Amino acid sequence: MQKMEKPRKPLMFYYLIVLVVVILLNTLLFPRLMRQQITQVDYGTFIDMLERREVSMAQVEEDMVYFAGVAGEGETPALYSTVIFPNDMELINRLTESGCTFGAVKAEEMNPFLSLLLTFGVPVVIFILLGQLMSRAMMNRMGGGPMGSAMQFGKSSAKVYIASETGIKFTDVAGEDEAKENLMEVVDFLHNPQKYQAIGAKMPKGVLLVGPPGTGKTLLAKAVAGEAGVPFFSISGSEFVEMFVGMGANKVRDLFKQANEKAPCIVFIDEIDTIGKKRDGSGMGGSDEREQTLNQLLTEMDGFEGSKGVVILAATNRPETLDPALLRPGRFDRRVPVELPDLQGREAILRVHAKRVKLAENVDFNAIARAASGASGAELANMVNEAALRAVRQGRGMVTQEDLQESIEVVIAGYQKKNKILSDKERMIVSCHEIGHALVAALQTHSAPVAKITIIPRTSGALGYTMQVEQEERNLMSREELENQIATLTGGRAAEELVFQSITTGASNDIEKATKLARAMITRYGMSGDFDMVALETVTNQYMGGDTSLICAPETSAKIDQMVVETVKAQHEKARNLLRANEDKLRELSRFLCEKETITGAEFMEILEKKDGE
Repeated sequence: MQKMEKPRKPLMFYYLIVLVVVILLNTLLFPRLMRQQITQVDYGTFIDMLERREVSMAQVEEDMVYFAGVAGEGETPALYSTVIFPNDMELINRLTESGCTFGAVKAEEMNPFLSLLLTFGVPVVIFILLGQLMSRAMMNRMGGGPMGSAMQFGKSSAKVYIASETGIKFTDVAGEDEAKENLMEVVDFLHNPQKYQAIGAKMPKGVLLVGPPGTGKTLLAKAVAGEAGVPFFSISGSEFVEMFVGMGANKVRDLFKQANEKAPCIVFIDEIDTIGKKRDGSGMGGSDEREQTLNQLLTEMDGFEGSKGVVILAATNRPETLDPALLRPGRFDRRVPVELPDLQGREAILRVHAKRVKLAENVDFNAIARAASGASGAELANMVNEAALRAVRQGRGMVTQEDLQESIEVVIAGYQKKNKILSDKERMIVSCHEIGHALVAALQTHSAPVAKITIIPRTSGALGYTMQVEQEERNLMSREELENQIATLTGGRAAEELVFQSITTGASNDIEKATKLARAMITRYGMSGDFDMVALETVTNQYMGGDTSLICAPETSAKIDQMVVETVKAQHEKARNLLRANEDKLRELSRFLCEKETITGAEFMEILEKKDGE
């Protein structure tokens, strides 16, 4: 898609240039046009010029003489004035003898009205004309028409993209097959509207794309416009909200007016929750403006016919905050989920972004996709780019499997912190902590295999971490698997207690995760005998972190806290027992990791499965 060019400088910049030019003209040019300058000389100089016959014309008054010098052909003579010497009775004779003539030398005073016109009127006219010329030139550069006045109050600031051969297509979007299938109907309608009209079917007026950040909602909207080959209006919801009440509603009207003029076309409103939040009737000031903007949007969506070929696309990651009137049939008829990609989707996304970089032949995208579980499309694109940057830093001409694996750790945990130096004791504690996690995970059934263990500090603050990678995509988790996860999280602290008979602050993140998981088992998943299948908390902003809030009595909340403590304590004790039974392996693996700093899952399992004496 080709984006229409915006003005490089604001209109006020050009008006300032014109103002400076007018001031210079008024100061330097107009005074010279209004009157010729008269130079005053002393009486002796005047007598000398008479004697040299350098005076061509003179005008004698009571106490002054105005005279003109001698000039060449086609030149304007210079004008002079002098005070008459007292009692000079021979002045007239001297003038006559020198050959000069008598006449009007001093210019007449200019008419006051004409002087005012030249001083103020002409500069103002020039100022206005030049300003209009520059304004028209700017509008022509912006494409003319309604977009030329986009900077004015009440005008839509939507960016317009025109169809082009290099536009984004569905082939550029991977991992969202269901969403693309839903949107293909929109493309087909824009191409063949008569097919739908013949049977009496109407295309949805609006399509709402919902999903977490980075999943490609905006990219999908551009792909729809690219496939359909129609103009694409793109605007953010925040651009409608203005300081002055009514300006946002005017922008909505102007946007739909432009869309109707360019139909068939697509209007895309990103982050529509900015103006589409539920109305509560208590808005004042800015929120009052937001409600007026929403009301105008609802009216405009009711006012145009879908048969004209204007399709409204919108994106949000907070659908629960939208006003119900916006979501009813006849406005946003269809909701298209754009979720995080599954294993196959992640692999497809990696392949799409990898087309832009040079790859080694042994790259295994499936392994990278399994290690990047839970990553969004934007994060996967960032991983490929980080891998390419790493290859450049190391002086290689292509991206290897190792680069891609390291890029996953960069996106998840940050870059390696090379200036973070641990003491020998701290290195041993971190090694023991991480081996505790890995050992508990490996000794339990229904746990994801260990893929990598490292004690190299990262910029995220982690002094080390243990990476587990599922062999296949998981959609459901049993109670036993969740309990095993809690036990694995407590394994690091349990290892410290067993080896050093002391504990450190290194388990803070493990504690947070274990507590959150145990609470979810009781309040959300119904995995407790006391409360059975009763929901005790609600989840808000499911696409923005999934904040939770309890919906129970204070006594019930206290009982939940007690059960969470008991669940975590039970799994902590389970981890202690597993490590106590394998203390020799714990110490051996800890020493090995402390020496190597980073070991693979295969190296870990080789030592774990090796029998004593081998």
